[in-house]
Amino acid sequence: MRLGKVSGISFDLDDTLWPFEVVVERAEATLHAWLLENAPKTASVLPAPQALAQLRAEYERSRPDLAGDFRALRIGSISLALELAKEDVTLADLAYDVFYSARHQVEFFEDVMPALHWLSARFPLVAVTNGNADLRLTGGGEFFRAALSASSVGVAKPEAEIFHAAARAVEVAPAEMLHVGDDYHLDVLGALDAGFQAAWLVRRNRLEIARVEKNTREPHLTIRDLSMLCEALGGPGSLS
Repeated sequence: MRLGKVSGISFDLDDTLWPFEVVVERAEATLHAWLLENAPKTASVLPAPQALAQLRAEYERSRPDLAGDFRALRIGSISLALELAKEDVTLADLAYDVFYSARHQVEFFEDVMPALHWLSARFPLVAVTNGNADLRLTGGGEFFRAALSASSVGVAKPEAEIFHAAARAVEVAPAEMLHVGDDYHLDVLGALDAGFQAAWLVRRNRLEIARVEKNTREPHLTIRDLSMLCEALGGPGSLS
């Protein structure tokens, strides 16, 4: 696909700028260790760090009213673990702070920082996430004019309004905005439906590219890293 005029770029965060699964696993391991030290009876409820993810998933299914409220879901599941273990439930907020801090210890994909440096010198950048990542804590915030989340806007991707809010944040018409993300449904189709251009970032699963592109007529750019994005926008093929 050949891009039209691009005057601003929005970026997804988790699994676009850094791998998300490893971050959450590490954060849950940190939280688990903290709980065992400060509420030792939780060992009976949470025999391993993986049990935290299972308990959170179960809690989320029981509380559909909290969908998208990651803080409430995490605190709720921690409170449940403390209650089941007959530990002090008031520790939940402190435990969440431990998790939240560890959740922001991300490792950017190696192509990200050089690309953001090049792109931010030429385009206003805005982050658009359904998650709770905070660029002030992860680092990299200096490259972005604004950062929007589903909780701050009140709607989540793929709804058009969150994309339109991103366009307004950098004062660019939707047709001249390019959204970059790893999720085909949330990022690519959501952006296209909002009148944006879209770049689908697929770092690993090439079979998924073939499957989607065989069954879609939606025009979008497909890239395997952000160096390819820079090249498509007139930059060098390699920024390393």
